[in-house]
Amino acid sequence: MATIKDVARESGVSATTVSHVLNSTRRVSPDTVERVEKAIEMLGYEPSGVARALKVKKTYSIGMLVTNSTNPFFAEVIHGVETGCFDQGFSLILCNTDDVLDKLVVHLRALMMKRIDGLVVMTTNGDPQFFKRLEALKRTPVVAIDTGDADVVSVINDDSLLGGRMAGNYLASFGFERVGCITGPADHPRSRERVAGLEAALQTSGTKVPANLRAVSDLTVQGGYLAMQELLRLPAQERPDAVFACNDLSAMGALCAIHEGGLSVPGDISVMGYDDIEYAAFMSPPLTTIRQPAFELGHRAAKVLIDHLKTGEKAQRTMLLKPELMERSSVGTSNRSKGCAA
Repeated sequence: MATIKDVARESGVSATTVSHVLNSTRRVSPDTVERVEKAIEMLGYEPSGVARALKVKKTYSIGMLVTNSTNPFFAEVIHGVETGCFDQGFSLILCNTDDVLDKLVVHLRALMMKRIDGLVVMTTNGDPQFFKRLEALKRTPVVAIDTGDADVVSVINDDSLLGGRMAGNYLASFGFERVGCITGPADHPRSRERVAGLEAALQTSGTKVPANLRAVSDLTVQGGYLAMQELLRLPAQERPDAVFACNDLSAMGALCAIHEGGLSVPGDISVMGYDDIEYAAFMSPPLTTIRQPAFELGHRAAKVLIDHLKTGEKAQRTMLLKPELMERSSVGTSNRSKGCAA
């Protein structure tokens, strides 16, 4: 296996010069850089990552704590983070936490032992103990995605309040009178904002979400399915004629429950989601939803974090990315406005 001394001998320079070329720790003439790079390629030299980290006090690695990488929305965000890291010569170390505090702490400790240069956190776990631990990472900058306010370099979210308003305005335009809502857990900040935006828009149009038309889910397909079954158990005259789900997975479960109940979408009940995951356009029927830019959320987080690492300059404290309405066929004219019996 070739060593740095072999590269130095082949290129006719000192091992120190080779080190400067590898680590960009001192200016080296273009001719010398070219000779060193040719020697590295010819000899198949692989620099030691550990030695490089000790030399420049950087590992060129970013850690990421995420709730669950199998969730299609999270997967797209992770793809954005990984691409942003790769674009700037960093690698990504990913840890799934399931939003369990013990897992969060264990993974956080492991990442610190690997001497990561920075950390991206995407968790809905609002446990104060965890955020206190984040605040203690004085030497490791943190960027948070899809979470509430925290003492980090930057918080990057979609504008969920605006997205909820967009959903409410869209449903109101069809004249629905009984709008139901499948929410996320009470401590989920994005869910709360989406519901608040939905209700504000509906109230402007003279419509409300009655208490009995709210159903809580865990933002999974099964959670949406069970929540929709709960709404379908209401007397026919009290059931919603439209339902807004706080994410597309919940909406997918709601569609399944409605079909199993012998009802049609949007003929009997319209359904609207949030996220615009890849599957949304291929549900039956294709799902009308509010799209949040998942890849851009991740890519922006990586860029903000790495730019901060390189320059030391403060980043914008909070960034909100604008959502977009994706109109498909799961929302239609309400039964009441078609003159059907309630």
